Amino acid sequence: MAILELLFAQVAEIAFFVKDAAGSYVAVNQSLLTRHGLKNRSQIIGKRPLDVCPGEFGRIPTEQDTAVLRTGRPLIDHLEMQWQLPNEPVWCLTTKLPIRGPDDAVIGIVGFSRDVRAQLERTDLPADFADAVGEFEKELSSEVTPSWLARRSCLSPQRLSRLTKRIFNLTPTQFITRARIAAASRMLLDTDQAISEIAYAVGFYDHSAFTRAFRLATGVSPTEFREACCP
Repeated sequence: MAILELLFAQVAEIAFFVKDAAGSYVAVNQSLLTRHGLKNRSQIIGKRPLDVCPGEFGRIPTEQDTAVLRTGRPLIDHLEMQWQLPNEPVWCLTTKLPIRGPDDAVIGIVGFSRDVRAQLERTDLPADFADAVGEFEKELSSEVTPSWLARRSCLSPQRLSRLTKRIFNLTPTQFITRARIAAASRMLLDTDQAISEIAYAVGFYDHSAFTRAFRLATGVSPTEFREACCP
Protein backbone atom coordinates (compact mmCIF):
# COMPACT_ATOMS: atom_id res chain seq x y z
CA MET A 1 0.00 0.00 0.00
CA ALA A 2 2.78 2.43 0.94
CA ILE A 3 4.58 1.91 -2.36
CA LEU A 4 1.39 2.74 -4.29
CA GLU A 5 0.88 5.92 -2.29
CA LEU A 6 4.49 6.90 -2.99
CA LEU A 7 4.08 6.15 -6.68
CA PHE A 8 0.92 8.22 -7.10
CA ALA A 9 2.35 11.05 -5.02
CA GLN A 10 4.49 11.87 -8.06
CA VAL A 11 1.55 12.61 -10.40
CA ALA A 12 -0.38 15.71 -9.38
CA GLU A 13 -3.06 15.27 -12.07
CA ILE A 14 -4.11 11.84 -10.71
CA ALA A 15 -6.17 11.40 -7.53
CA PHE A 16 -5.41 7.91 -6.19
CA PHE A 17 -7.37 5.95 -3.57
CA VAL A 18 -7.87 2.58 -1.94
CA LYS A 19 -11.14 1.76 -0.17
CA ASP A 20 -12.23 -1.08 2.09
CA ALA A 21 -15.25 -3.38 1.83
CA ALA A 22 -17.48 -0.62 3.21
CA GLY A 23 -16.33 1.87 0.57
CA SER A 24 -14.32 3.90 3.10
CA TYR A 25 -10.95 5.39 2.21
CA VAL A 26 -7.92 3.55 3.60
CA ALA A 27 -5.25 5.22 1.43
CA VAL A 28 -5.16 8.39 -0.69
CA ASN A 29 -2.55 10.62 -2.31
CA GLN A 30 -2.02 14.36 -1.98
CA SER A 31 -3.85 15.11 -5.23
CA LEU A 32 -7.08 13.66 -3.84
CA LEU A 33 -6.70 15.71 -0.65
CA THR A 34 -6.12 18.87 -2.69
CA ARG A 35 -9.17 18.21 -4.85
CA HIS A 36 -11.33 18.10 -1.72
CA GLY A 37 -9.65 21.05 -0.02
CA LEU A 38 -8.27 18.88 2.80
CA LYS A 39 -4.93 19.36 4.57
CA ASN A 40 -4.16 15.90 5.90
CA ARG A 41 -5.18 12.27 5.49
CA SER A 42 -6.84 12.05 8.89
CA GLN A 43 -9.67 14.19 7.49
CA ILE A 44 -10.65 11.52 4.93
CA ILE A 45 -9.38 8.11 6.06
CA GLY A 46 -12.29 5.97 7.29
CA LYS A 47 -14.87 8.08 5.44
CA ARG A 48 -16.85 7.52 2.27
CA PRO A 49 -17.22 10.09 -0.53
CA LEU A 50 -20.68 11.09 0.73
CA ASP A 51 -19.09 11.94 4.09
CA VAL A 52 -16.63 14.29 2.38
CA CYS A 53 -18.48 15.85 -0.59
CA PRO A 54 -21.85 17.59 -0.35
CA GLY A 55 -24.97 16.45 -2.16
CA GLU A 56 -24.80 14.55 -5.43
CA PHE A 57 -21.05 14.98 -5.73
CA GLY A 58 -20.69 12.68 -2.75
CA ARG A 59 -23.65 10.40 -3.43
CA ILE A 60 -22.71 9.47 -7.01
CA PRO A 61 -19.18 8.12 -6.29
CA THR A 62 -20.48 6.31 -3.21
CA GLU A 63 -23.08 4.55 -5.37
CA GLN A 64 -20.35 3.68 -7.90
CA ASP A 65 -18.32 2.10 -5.07
CA THR A 66 -21.33 0.12 -3.87
CA ALA A 67 -21.88 -1.28 -7.36
CA VAL A 68 -18.23 -2.32 -7.78
CA LEU A 69 -18.19 -3.95 -4.34
CA ARG A 70 -21.48 -5.77 -4.94
CA THR A 71 -20.91 -6.98 -8.50
CA GLY A 72 -17.12 -7.16 -8.78
CA ARG A 73 -17.38 -5.36 -12.13
CA PRO A 74 -14.80 -2.59 -12.65
CA LEU A 75 -15.57 0.97 -13.70
CA ILE A 76 -13.17 1.93 -16.49
CA ASP A 77 -12.42 5.43 -17.80
CA HIS A 78 -15.77 6.89 -16.77
CA LEU A 79 -15.89 10.54 -17.88
CA GLU A 80 -17.35 12.78 -15.18
CA MET A 81 -17.14 16.24 -13.71
CA GLN A 82 -15.88 16.51 -10.14
CA TRP A 83 -15.26 19.46 -7.83
CA GLN A 84 -11.87 20.82 -6.95
CA LEU A 85 -12.60 23.09 -4.04
CA PRO A 86 -13.45 25.80 -3.39
CA ASN A 87 -15.57 26.01 -6.55
CA GLU A 88 -13.84 24.70 -9.66
CA PRO A 89 -15.31 21.97 -11.87
CA VAL A 90 -12.72 19.44 -13.05
CA TRP A 91 -13.17 16.90 -15.85
CA CYS A 92 -11.86 13.48 -14.93
CA LEU A 93 -11.65 9.92 -16.18
CA THR A 94 -12.32 7.65 -13.22
CA THR A 95 -11.30 4.00 -12.96
CA LYS A 96 -12.27 1.73 -10.04
CA LEU A 97 -11.10 -1.89 -9.80
CA PRO A 98 -12.28 -4.51 -7.28
CA ILE A 99 -9.73 -5.92 -4.83
CA ARG A 100 -10.30 -9.63 -4.24
CA GLY A 101 -9.33 -11.75 -1.25
CA PRO A 102 -8.00 -15.33 -1.20
CA ASP A 103 -11.52 -16.70 -1.62
CA ASP A 104 -12.14 -14.37 -4.60
CA ALA A 105 -14.61 -12.26 -2.62
CA VAL A 106 -14.43 -8.49 -3.23
CA ILE A 107 -12.80 -6.90 -0.18
CA GLY A 108 -12.13 -3.39 -1.43
CA ILE A 109 -11.51 -1.00 -4.31
CA VAL A 110 -8.38 0.52 -5.80
CA GLY A 111 -8.67 3.31 -8.32
CA PHE A 112 -7.73 6.70 -9.59
CA SER A 113 -9.33 9.76 -11.13
CA ARG A 114 -7.27 11.44 -13.84
CA ASP A 115 -7.62 15.14 -14.60
CA VAL A 116 -8.16 15.53 -18.35
CA ARG A 117 -8.05 19.30 -18.69
CA ALA A 118 -5.95 19.61 -21.83
CA GLN A 119 -4.62 23.09 -22.56
CA LEU A 120 -3.35 22.94 -26.13
CA GLU A 121 -2.69 25.57 -28.74
CA ARG A 122 -4.32 25.03 -32.12
CA THR A 123 -0.81 24.84 -33.60
CA ASP A 124 -0.28 21.64 -31.55
CA LEU A 125 -3.10 19.93 -33.49
CA PRO A 126 -3.16 18.62 -37.07
CA ALA A 127 -4.56 21.44 -39.22
CA ASP A 128 -7.72 19.70 -40.46
CA PHE A 129 -8.52 18.38 -36.99
CA ALA A 130 -7.94 21.81 -35.44
CA ASP A 131 -10.33 23.35 -37.98
CA ALA A 132 -12.97 20.70 -37.26
CA VAL A 133 -12.66 21.16 -33.50
CA GLY A 134 -12.82 24.93 -33.90
CA GLU A 135 -15.97 24.66 -36.02
CA PHE A 136 -17.58 22.31 -33.50
CA GLU A 137 -16.71 24.41 -30.44
CA LYS A 138 -18.00 27.55 -32.16
CA GLU A 139 -21.34 26.12 -33.28
CA LEU A 140 -21.87 23.05 -31.02
CA SER A 141 -24.18 21.70 -33.70
CA SER A 142 -26.37 18.72 -32.84
CA GLU A 143 -25.13 17.14 -36.09
CA VAL A 144 -21.63 16.63 -34.67
CA THR A 145 -20.81 12.97 -34.03
CA PRO A 146 -17.52 11.04 -34.11
CA SER A 147 -18.25 10.29 -37.80
CA TRP A 148 -18.76 14.00 -38.54
CA LEU A 149 -15.53 14.86 -36.72
CA ALA A 150 -13.64 12.19 -38.68
CA ARG A 151 -14.94 13.44 -42.04
CA ARG A 152 -14.17 17.10 -41.25
CA SER A 153 -10.70 16.10 -40.06
CA CYS A 154 -10.01 14.02 -43.17
CA LEU A 155 -9.28 11.03 -40.94
CA SER A 156 -10.58 7.50 -40.70
CA PRO A 157 -12.59 6.76 -37.53
CA GLN A 158 -9.69 4.64 -36.26
CA ARG A 159 -7.12 7.40 -36.78
CA LEU A 160 -9.44 9.96 -35.17
CA SER A 161 -9.83 7.71 -32.15
CA ARG A 162 -6.07 7.34 -31.78
CA LEU A 163 -5.61 11.10 -32.16
CA THR A 164 -8.16 12.16 -29.54
CA LYS A 165 -6.81 9.51 -27.18
CA ARG A 166 -3.24 10.76 -27.64
CA ILE A 167 -4.04 14.47 -27.37
CA PHE A 168 -6.95 14.59 -24.94
CA ASN A 169 -6.80 11.10 -23.42
CA LEU A 170 -10.45 10.79 -24.44
CA THR A 171 -12.40 8.85 -27.04
CA PRO A 172 -14.09 10.98 -29.74
CA THR A 173 -17.46 10.46 -28.05
CA GLN A 174 -16.05 11.49 -24.66
CA PHE A 175 -14.43 14.55 -26.23
CA ILE A 176 -17.71 15.66 -27.84
CA THR A 177 -19.64 15.08 -24.62
CA ARG A 178 -17.12 17.03 -22.57
CA ALA A 179 -17.24 19.96 -24.99
CA ARG A 180 -21.05 20.13 -24.91
CA ILE A 181 -21.37 19.83 -21.13
CA ALA A 182 -18.45 22.18 -20.47
CA ALA A 183 -20.07 24.83 -22.68
CA ALA A 184 -23.41 24.27 -20.94
CA SER A 185 -21.85 24.59 -17.48
CA ARG A 186 -20.29 27.94 -18.45
CA MET A 187 -23.63 29.20 -19.75
CA LEU A 188 -25.39 28.07 -16.58
CA LEU A 189 -22.88 30.06 -14.52
CA ASP A 190 -22.47 33.13 -16.74
CA THR A 191 -25.97 33.72 -18.12
CA ASP A 192 -29.57 33.68 -16.96
CA GLN A 193 -30.77 31.81 -20.05
CA ALA A 194 -33.44 29.20 -19.55
CA ILE A 195 -32.13 25.66 -19.32
CA SER A 196 -34.13 24.66 -22.40
CA GLU A 197 -32.39 27.42 -24.37
CA ILE A 198 -28.98 26.28 -23.16
CA ALA A 199 -29.79 22.69 -24.09
CA TYR A 200 -30.55 23.69 -27.67
CA ALA A 201 -27.51 26.01 -27.84
CA VAL A 202 -25.05 23.22 -26.97
CA GLY A 203 -26.53 20.70 -29.39
CA PHE A 204 -29.29 18.80 -27.60
CA TYR A 205 -32.69 18.26 -29.19
CA ASP A 206 -34.70 18.60 -25.99
CA HIS A 207 -34.53 19.56 -22.34
CA SER A 208 -34.87 16.03 -20.97
CA ALA A 209 -32.03 14.61 -23.09
CA PHE A 210 -29.79 17.47 -21.97
CA THR A 211 -30.68 16.94 -18.31
CA ARG A 212 -29.90 13.22 -18.53
CA ALA A 213 -26.54 13.84 -20.19
CA PHE A 214 -25.64 16.64 -17.79
CA ARG A 215 -26.51 14.54 -14.73
CA LEU A 216 -24.53 11.59 -16.08
CA ALA A 217 -21.47 13.78 -16.57
CA THR A 218 -21.67 15.92 -13.43
CA GLY A 219 -23.78 13.97 -10.95
CA VAL A 220 -26.31 16.81 -10.67
CA SER A 221 -29.06 18.29 -12.81
CA PRO A 222 -28.50 21.62 -14.63
CA THR A 223 -30.80 23.32 -12.13
CA GLU A 224 -28.91 21.88 -9.15
CA PHE A 225 -25.60 22.87 -10.73
CA ARG A 226 -26.74 26.48 -11.22
CA GLU A 227 -28.18 26.73 -7.70
CA ALA A 228 -25.04 25.28 -6.11
CA CYS A 229 -22.64 27.53 -8.00
CA CYS A 230 -24.74 30.71 -8.09
CA PRO A 231 -26.43 30.86 -4.66
